[in-house]
Amino acid sequence: MPITPSSAVTASSAAIVRPSVDADLAAVTRIYAHHVLNGTGTFETSPPSEDEMRTRRADVLGKNLPWLVLEVNGQVLGFAYGNWFKPRPAYRFSVEDSIYLASEATGKGLGKLMMAELLQHLERRGVRKVMAVIGDSANHGSIGVHRAAGFERVGVIESCGWKFGRWLDIVLMQKSLGAGNTTAPDSTQ
Repeated sequence: MPITPSSAVTASSAAIVRPSVDADLAAVTRIYAHHVLNGTGTFETSPPSEDEMRTRRADVLGKNLPWLVLEVNGQVLGFAYGNWFKPRPAYRFSVEDSIYLASEATGKGLGKLMMAELLQHLERRGVRKVMAVIGDSANHGSIGVHRAAGFERVGVIESCGWKFGRWLDIVLMQKSLGAGNTTAPDSTQ
């Protein structure tokens, strides 16, 4: 059942964020395809197939990182995950986050709910730094969700993407988790 403005309070109280399962991939693929075809939050221009999304999810989970979904009344309306910021071993305590909501779920506080849960999962896995690489400096929803979660803006890379016939910036934001850079990571990691 789609969320309507009149059911926003009920939706927030009925919303759960949980680890994803294979059965969620059709909804995840559909949500992401909408963003690829209609938005500038991702710079992909062709929606990936469900098999490709399965491969991406397996890659994230294989690194012991979270891939979560937001469910409201039994319907998957969003997904979030963290993946290594860069593949080299020195980056193993730093991730880039990704959060996508179905269009009918935006503006209801559900992104903040997903972000909070994602950050908890990442911190439990020893992540010390989370980076947001936000497509389009006019992406006020994503920038706002990150700011509300305590991310700080650290820069803009101007006109680095071309989509929908225009140049797009990326906004860089960051947040430290746990002890951040005040202590060395666990020597076993």
